[in-house]
Amino acid sequence: MMGAGASLTTLAACGEARPKGEGPYADLVAEFVPRIEKETGLTFKTPPRVESRSREEVATFVRQQLESERARTQLAGQESAYKLLGMVPDTMKLLTLLQTLLEEQIVGYYDPKTKVLYVVDGAAPVMLRQTVSHELVHALQDQYVSIDSVQAQVENADRQVAAQAVLEGQAVLLQLRMDPNAGPMLKMPGGWDRIRDVMKDAQTGMPVFSSAPRAVREGLLFPYLGGADFVRRFISQRAEKELLRDLPISTKQILNDAAYFTAAPETRDVPVAVGLPAPRIGTVLYSNSFGEFETRLLLVQHLKDEALARRGAGGGDGDKFAVIRTPDGDALVWASAWDSAVDAADFLDLMGDASRRRYEMARVDFPAGATRRRYDVPAKGARAARTVTLSLEQVSGQPVVVYMDTPARLSATIINVAGITVTR
Repeated sequence: MMGAGASLTTLAACGEARPKGEGPYADLVAEFVPRIEKETGLTFKTPPRVESRSREEVATFVRQQLESERARTQLAGQESAYKLLGMVPDTMKLLTLLQTLLEEQIVGYYDPKTKVLYVVDGAAPVMLRQTVSHELVHALQDQYVSIDSVQAQVENADRQVAAQAVLEGQAVLLQLRMDPNAGPMLKMPGGWDRIRDVMKDAQTGMPVFSSAPRAVREGLLFPYLGGADFVRRFISQRAEKELLRDLPISTKQILNDAAYFTAAPETRDVPVAVGLPAPRIGTVLYSNSFGEFETRLLLVQHLKDEALARRGAGGGDGDKFAVIRTPDGDALVWASAWDSAVDAADFLDLMGDASRRRYEMARVDFPAGATRRRYDVPAKGARAARTVTLSLEQVSGQPVVVYMDTPARLSATIINVAGITVTR
């Protein structure tokens, strides 16, 4: 769910810009605009504007973006869910961490509200070229698809992340294709893999980023690196000018060619809509979807096995979770639909093991084929006793795994499982 409205540091560029035009960075705009138009097959409907800002002004913009009511609600909800799932420390403040991370990295940004590309005063020439080329792509995208509308899709975080991955992935890839060093390397066998590693290493070399929880680091990198992976596959099969007219609607479509690249759009793997009933106890603080990407993040966090995490998350067909506040403490209810009974049973096993490891409990052996898992988590330190349950249900003929992590006294009574819905 996490994302930034500004480009992350990627790969060093080189070369001297040729002075043209007037105003700040007009030479770079004059250099990159025709190249971007040629690469994408799209033309700028209106000339892009570029203005300079002090580092403090840029930091203020970052704070304002993250402190908007929309961002605060989404970040607070994500923080609560991640803490209940053991993906981030209980003491972490996600809003504060993201502010620090983005202020550590930001050199410039495109603001879809003002339609202006802002660049930090005094940026190093290498960083300046990266930023202007990257953010000019966002300015072009915004003239064909509303970036502000994409960022506002907070009610479906999985779809929001998928769309953001296309926007950032295309900007990253175009930035690299226009770079005199990276461009030729992209055409070499294994070149993208090497560039990808360099880009990831560049981020981990930043102190705040490298010390952030894995879920936060991967969540920030995914739109850039996972998105660029998808865009590379897209333009190998279709004209790039079609990209913005046919955005993926889930991270499953970003991660799996078979889910998106089908003979016709109507045969794609489209997630179902999962609905949760109102809780019997407490009130819903936040509700959203995880999707394949965040489900994979959760599994790898506790299983420590990338292959198992990919396998366990790969058969998902839509989900919905809710963080519920009760007098005894917060609870998490998560219902996920699956492509097949085999996929659902596999996730049931893996998620059960992830839950056991998350609470550092001894292994529990369940009968073969059992469709229920229960873990009674003893109190430890400041943490009260909890109960984790998983069950494999059938909803409208589709297998659904229901996961609940609740204060121990509530057990599995917090919602009526029979009230879960699955619709296409």
